[in-house]
Amino acid sequence: MYANFHQLIKQCDRFNQQKHAHALAVMSRYGQQVFQLLPVLLHYNHPLLPGYVPGNVPVGVCYFFPNERQQEFINELCQAADNHQDLAPSHNEIFGLYSMGSTSSIGQSRESDLDVWVCYSHTMDAERVAGLQQKCLLISQWAEQRQVELNLFLIPDNKFRTHNQQSVQGESCGSAQHLLLLDEFYRSHLCIAGKRLAWMFAPGKLGPDYDDFIAEQFANGTLNHDEWLDLGGFDRIPAEEYFGSALWQLYKSIDSPYKAVLKTILMEAYSHEYPNTQLLCRHLKAHFQTADRLDERQDHYMLMLEKVTLYLKSIGDEKRLQLVRRCFYVKVSEDLDFFKVHNGPNTWRVEQINQLVAAWGWTEADVALLNNRANWKVEQVKQVYAELLEALMHSYRNLIQFARRNNISESINPEDIGILSRKLYAAFENLPGKVQLINLRIAPDLAEKNISLVQVPKGRLHKAGWYLYKQSLAPKALIGHRPLEYSGYVSKLVAWVHFNGLLTQDTQLQLFNQDTDVNLQHLQEFGRDLAQSFPVRAPSPSNIALSRPCEVRQLGIFLNLEQDPTTEWRRRFIEFNAKTSDPFSFGKQLENLVGSVDVLYRNSWDEIRSLHFSSPMAVIDALITILGKMHQGATPPESLQVFCYSLNFRSLIRTRFEQLLKECISLRLTREQNSSVKTLLLGSEEHSIFFERRGVSVQKRAVSGQAIIPPLADKVLRLDQQAGKPVPEVVDVYASEGLMQFFFEDSGCDYNLYILDEANRAEVYRQVSGSKDELVQSINRFYTSNQQAEGQSRFAHFNLPQYYEIVTKQGQQSVLPYKSCK
Repeated sequence: MYANFHQLIKQCDRFNQQKHAHALAVMSRYGQQVFQLLPVLLHYNHPLLPGYVPGNVPVGVCYFFPNERQQEFINELCQAADNHQDLAPSHNEIFGLYSMGSTSSIGQSRESDLDVWVCYSHTMDAERVAGLQQKCLLISQWAEQRQVELNLFLIPDNKFRTHNQQSVQGESCGSAQHLLLLDEFYRSHLCIAGKRLAWMFAPGKLGPDYDDFIAEQFANGTLNHDEWLDLGGFDRIPAEEYFGSALWQLYKSIDSPYKAVLKTILMEAYSHEYPNTQLLCRHLKAHFQTADRLDERQDHYMLMLEKVTLYLKSIGDEKRLQLVRRCFYVKVSEDLDFFKVHNGPNTWRVEQINQLVAAWGWTEADVALLNNRANWKVEQVKQVYAELLEALMHSYRNLIQFARRNNISESINPEDIGILSRKLYAAFENLPGKVQLINLRIAPDLAEKNISLVQVPKGRLHKAGWYLYKQSLAPKALIGHRPLEYSGYVSKLVAWVHFNGLLTQDTQLQLFNQDTDVNLQHLQEFGRDLAQSFPVRAPSPSNIALSRPCEVRQLGIFLNLEQDPTTEWRRRFIEFNAKTSDPFSFGKQLENLVGSVDVLYRNSWDEIRSLHFSSPMAVIDALITILGKMHQGATPPESLQVFCYSLNFRSLIRTRFEQLLKECISLRLTREQNSSVKTLLLGSEEHSIFFERRGVSVQKRAVSGQAIIPPLADKVLRLDQQAGKPVPEVVDVYASEGLMQFFFEDSGCDYNLYILDEANRAEVYRQVSGSKDELVQSINRFYTSNQQAEGQSRFAHFNLPQYYEIVTKQGQQSVLPYKSCK
């Protein structure tokens, strides 16, 4: 050891106390409480303490000396327990508690999570390790109740001397990093309580002789195992680790993009120096062993910035250098108010940041733009998202090339690489129909006052389709503004603004439509239906889900949003009877009442996909595509909702499609059967859907009109819809959400019909000719027949339509339950 070994010990303790103070100064009140009480909770195991686990659980933290606040807590606990002997551990089995990451550095903020290594002997029984793991989990849950993210990692003392067998789990990098993780730990650790780390006091140029040197120090008594912990050293980082580490940092970028850019380029810089990589932990140790005070040279965030800066300058990459500086500034200035920091605990942070800004030559406008990021809107977020993603992918490509140049395979195990790559695929891969999420914690609120959708027909100067703007449609409002997004169909754009937070309840949705059936009312309804069916954020997919083929979890179907065949009924009678009331082959003309199908689904990898079908075959095309996303034996969707925006018969169309879809999904997912066939009449064509083990296929055959058109005879129902006619006030009195309601009103030889769907949207038909009983029977037969086809009881659908008669007596209208005329 060095001649000033004992002086270094005192210096280490002094620096550690100063870093403690820095860490506590940044934390919230609850953060300070968790940080201060953590060693107490792991030193003792008592029913009155958070984290209590019955049984012989490892407790006792080596060299834990309670401070004043901790001692007060322990004294209060002793009084409550009324038995001090039950509290004290018989011996200390936890070697130490060490935070790592941003804690105590310039990169720490009030929102920073707390990552802590809990070190123990590798000889501990597996059952007792499991008990300690359970205790740590309970303590983390206790911290979470205080809005503190505490991640406790169990680290055996031989972890970095053995092959890494761990797998990715939550905040644990698993096999993605091993010795690179040790590098980060050594350069960023803060001892909360426990033994000193032997590596920090060893000479820096030992290389492969490190283990022999440390063993000699323990043998000659310079070091003793009661006071010192040795997690190992390293000569150099194996080339195989760089790929896995880059993948892990990309994975972390989903939640922390600014920090991930810095760390990913650091891995690139490390690989650029290979095989003589100058690890940051060695730089920090050298500074520690020669310093007389704690300064920025021992702040690992500052060291990381310096390393990355030198690398990018050496390769002439000015563009990424400027991005790195912006990322660093955003990361270290989180929750800092530069106008309120005067001689406070954060003064040192502000001074260092101001020195950097001056050295970079930034203008006041440059700083103001970044300081105003809480008010950034979609344009800035899209630009920053593109810059961050480009930088991350640039580093990833460089590291892939590094791996190929060195003819190395990945050290990360196949399961972990599958999990990480699928998570990245779901987050970043831009595919047709995918709703891309751009706000990776870049700005807190992207809500817009106005959202306008402009449709351009074919044959115009601009590409046919839909264009999204954040301006209103007031005269000249769009002049000089580029569209935010383009899509061939409107549902994807509405989904994009919903999931990216632009569309809220206060947003005014506006529409300029030229040749589709979309109207503003239906577009607003679609936005509301989307918000109620699909939360903006869903729980992160589990590793089990990411290790398996993706499955549809939430499924939404939106019918006739863009193309609605029933709008053509405005100027003609609608004729049908009980045998021609199927919305897929309706009335005298056997019309298919579904013109367009929009599909939105969220899968088990947390991807959001949109699909659009608009043709006479939309129903079949949508069914085959949806079923193609489901493999036999997969789990059915957790939620399935169907919505319809038809001018007429929307509830009948919605119910029919929902019943068909559920039946087809059931047939597709059933494991037992080898094959089955579902026949569907669509317009005047009969389609056979074949359900087989490997997939779903369809065949169609035209059927002659005489064969499939039942004679309408004398029981024909003729409906004449008259748009704009008012609904009688008495109907509004009886309106009830969640029910299909039919109201008959006699009008001479004919009658008027008022229909309220489940959302109380009204359809009005006047001068209806034909039998009321026949209409009631047709509707009820429709609601029950499909259930019987699925093998359900005819009473399975309890929410059957309700029928009423509007009667007028002495000039006053009233509503009575409908009674058959028979």
